[in-house]
This record gives sequence, C-alpha cells and structure tokens, in this order.
Amino acid sequence: MCFDEDAVPPVPQNPDAVIESGYLELTAKDGNTFAAFSAAPADGTGTAVVILPDVRGLYGFYTELAKRFAENGVRALVIDYYGRTAGVGKRTKDFPYAQHMAKLSPRELYADLAAGVAHLRSEGGGAARAVLTAGFCIGGRLAVMAAAGGLDLAGVIGFYCWPADGPDGSPGPTRRAADLAAPVLALMAGDDPGIPPAHVSAFEEALAAAGADHEVVTYPGTPHSFFDAQRDAYADASADAWARVLRFTARVGAG
Repeated sequence: MCFDEDAVPPVPQNPDAVIESGYLELTAKDGNTFAAFSAAPADGTGTAVVILPDVRGLYGFYTELAKRFAENGVRALVIDYYGRTAGVGKRTKDFPYAQHMAKLSPRELYADLAAGVAHLRSEGGGAARAVLTAGFCIGGRLAVMAAAGGLDLAGVIGFYCWPADGPDGSPGPTRRAADLAAPVLALMAGDDPGIPPAHVSAFEEALAAAGADHEVVTYPGTPHSFFDAQRDAYADASADAWARVLRFTARVGAG
C-alpha cells in the first residue's frame, strides 16, 4: 500500500472554494457499478482530473485530495476499483483489498477509468474541456498507461508508478512510451525498494527517445509514500510535488 491509514494530502488552503463534494455511483460500459467521490470547485477552470488510488481503492486520503484539487479550480473524481467484487458500500480498515485486486483485470480497470472520464465530460459531471488522470502506486501506473488508451487525455500524472513490464510480461509505460499520447508527469521516490533507480532512468530515457512531453522527478532519500502532509521529514518533497502537480495541471489544462 502507498500510505498509512492516517496519511493526509496537502493541507486545505481555501475550503470555501469547494462548492460541492460527495459520493456517487457510476456505471462502466460493461455494466459494472462502482463507487466514486466528486469534488467541484466554486470557480472552475474547465479542467478535471480522475484520481486513481493505490491498491486500497477509494478511502479518505483520496477524497481529501479531490477537495485539494477543487480548491485550485480543478474538478476531481476519485474512482474505486472494487465494485465488481465488493459492491459500492463503504468499507472497514480491515478490507482485504489484495484479495479483491487479484480478481480484477486491466481491461476492467480501464473500463471503470473510461467511465470516470466520460462522467467528467458530461453535463452532470461538469462538462470538462480538459481531463487528466492522476494516480498513486498501482493507480499511478494505470494513470500513465491511460495515455495510450485512446481517451484523449490532456495529461497524466503518476506518483511512484511501476514503469517496467507487468508480472505477466505485459508492456508497461517504458516499453509503451511511444504510445503515450499525452504529457507525462512522473513523481518518484528516491528510496523506493520496489522501483529501482534503473527502471526510473529507463522510463525517462524511453520518453525522451519517443519525443514525449514529459517530466520525471525523483526525490532523493524519500520512501514510496512521501506525499503525506504528516511526514515532516519529507515535507519539502511533498510540497514540491504538489506544486509541480498544480503547475502541470494548469499548463496542460490550458491546452
């Protein structure tokens, strides 16, 4: 998992800028109904983001992160992964997410992501003119790979995303760099045993070779879950990452 249960995203700066937030249910084209959380800005920019959580799915860290985006004029939608296997109800802290993730396929995850993107482009979802993805850990990989999924995304953001091939040998972001049809922002931890520096370097080199609009940032000495406002030791890295996210979102959202 990416974060401790009590982890928090950047602290609120302007809560009054969030005009509406709450849970909803969406339905993918394959008929799956899943839970989501939306946060809408009082003064929107026309840009929206689908937030893709870590392996635990929809929980408090990400609902708060959605509000932080909305405070900055960006409508945000967090999607859950487990509608097919666990329904849409709220879950306890002991939810066996690993068992449920093992039952899902990339095709199913992308179907739910596509439904989230479609919702943000709909009148009921804010009629966004520019949609990004932003994900963490497994969600970071999904967010980046979405740039190759034909969704016409304005940009993709991946925190601690695994860039190499999947366990089944399926090509990951590095091998598919030439297919990533949106600007990429990758924010990586420098002390992450799960993602060796060589894999990060190979990803950046592949993006450069493909001529992709990209920025790959590694924060030396930080762990996999450094983006947490409660971890004082990594406050500078967390603040810099959030600033980069907002700058990137504003740039690609403006077209």
